[in-house]
Amino acid sequence: MEKDVVLLAIESSCDETAVAIVKNGNEIISSVVSTQISIHKKFGGVIPEVASRLHVENVSVVIEEALAKANMSVEDVDAIAYTLGPGLIGSLHVGVMAAKTLAFAYNKPLVPVHHIAGHIFANRFVDELEYPLMSLVVSGGHTELVYLKDPYSFEVVGETLDDAIGEAYDKVARVMSLPYPGGPEIDKLAKQGTFAYNLTKPKNDDSYDFSFSGLKSTVLQFIDRERRNGREINNADLACSFQETALDVLVGKSVRAARDYDVKHIVLAGGVAANSRLRSLITETFEKELPNVKVTIPPLWCCTDNAAMIGAAGYYAYQAGRFGTLKDKASPSMDLF
Repeated sequence: MEKDVVLLAIESSCDETAVAIVKNGNEIISSVVSTQISIHKKFGGVIPEVASRLHVENVSVVIEEALAKANMSVEDVDAIAYTLGPGLIGSLHVGVMAAKTLAFAYNKPLVPVHHIAGHIFANRFVDELEYPLMSLVVSGGHTELVYLKDPYSFEVVGETLDDAIGEAYDKVARVMSLPYPGGPEIDKLAKQGTFAYNLTKPKNDDSYDFSFSGLKSTVLQFIDRERRNGREINNADLACSFQETALDVLVGKSVRAARDYDVKHIVLAGGVAANSRLRSLITETFEKELPNVKVTIPPLWCCTDNAAMIGAAGYYAYQAGRFGTLKDKASPSMDLF
């Protein structure tokens, strides 16, 4: 019988300070998340300098709370897993330094984790992953199709050429005068509308790559043109039209990639995985087009940034012997490895 692996995991890539204690990559002993959304909401987006300062204020408290909830000390864990990148350099630096401090003080190995790997393996908390696997990663900074032939073997087969889907949502929401973060607001408003406006479709060629800047620009130009001509815009219809146009390409390319790579399983990952329309659309489409492919939709708490997902991914890195050193530095544009 294999020995249990218990990791203390730290996540601080953007505007959440999070710490979790995770056993064997799929059992959460404790998880604490301190969010900064209420602060950044005032500015309509994340202010990097403010985010990093708040991480400095919060990280020690969150570590202590996670250990207290688990009724454990740092001596009881096998290693310190942490987000090395990508993300905001100042925010990442706080988590990296906290991880290295704990590792040095308690003589524990370091396990650097890629933020996106964390989002993918968060699905392990609700389902057993089957390989080969395809993950649709959708967030404010990422839109990618990632192929996993086996655990911790990553191949990015498609990615955004410009705006990530979450970024496009936020920019469209801003011009529609909706609150930050814009994604949930558009999703909620779209339920009250219909597909009434024909918008330019995003890049939809034979590749698996995505492009949402054209769709975003189309919406901005449409709003400007209608306002100049004194015509009233139905915001609910516009939200619905934008969302359906964007998600149609996301799901369509996901189906094609899953078919071409002959995968057994597809999982959603990232903040936009919380989008209710995407969750239902990808399930319905795969049931119709590829009924033999298993579909996993993460619970809502798994979609937003948290440290439990870093513990999940860290488990595989630990098993593979992917350890870090005290010389490692935060990597804001880190490649998936």
